[in-house]
Amino acid sequence: MAALFSNLTPRGKALAALLLLIPVPSLGTWMAGAAAEGPVGQVVFGAAKVWVWLLPVVWLMLVDGRRPAFPRPSSRGMLAAGATGIVIFAAIVAGYWWLGREWIDVEFVRSKTEEVGLGTPARYLLGAAGWIAVNSLLEEYVWRWFVFTRCETLMSRYGAVAASGLFFTLHHIIALDVYFDWRVTVLGSLGVFIGGATWSWLYLRYRNIWAAYVSHVFADVAVFGIGWFIVFG
Repeated sequence: MAALFSNLTPRGKALAALLLLIPVPSLGTWMAGAAAEGPVGQVVFGAAKVWVWLLPVVWLMLVDGRRPAFPRPSSRGMLAAGATGIVIFAAIVAGYWWLGREWIDVEFVRSKTEEVGLGTPARYLLGAAGWIAVNSLLEEYVWRWFVFTRCETLMSRYGAVAASGLFFTLHHIIALDVYFDWRVTVLGSLGVFIGGATWSWLYLRYRNIWAAYVSHVFADVAVFGIGWFIVFG
């Protein structure tokens, strides 16, 4: 792998890394949610997840020739995480309360929740806990550390904030479209972009994923809390 990209400039390597990673989550989400629902789609979705999780660290070690580092969180970063997380949490709840209740097809969401195996309270809580604790952290590692820093090589810092937020949003648009009508998809996608850009800014400011992760957890708690209310409320 190192030899394949050894002749590229830093900008060329950054672009190659983005091209290898960014389309994959959208492909996996589209296959599982629309093109091939069932075992085939789930296999493709799982393979896409593994690719997205492994590529950054493999790239770091084999192409960049560096070892993973784990910067510690800072107290200021945690304060910023809490502040942004509370604002995002409140915005998600307010968006649902004022608009989502009228726009969301409750029975359809319940049926899709059953299809993915989260139709009982115990399974839903277990899935939510795993998503909040693990998936959110992995997303920050991929989209804020890896994708943002590659974008930063190609453009200005704040351009990278916007670009990484946009790239993070792409596969969420597909996922939202599976469950909701176009109004919720548009509103939700805007929210995902704002969240992604906010977490990229936190990474830019504090240079570790922990602040972004804590802020991200607030968002996922709000989403799964609303989901609980819709499915079991």
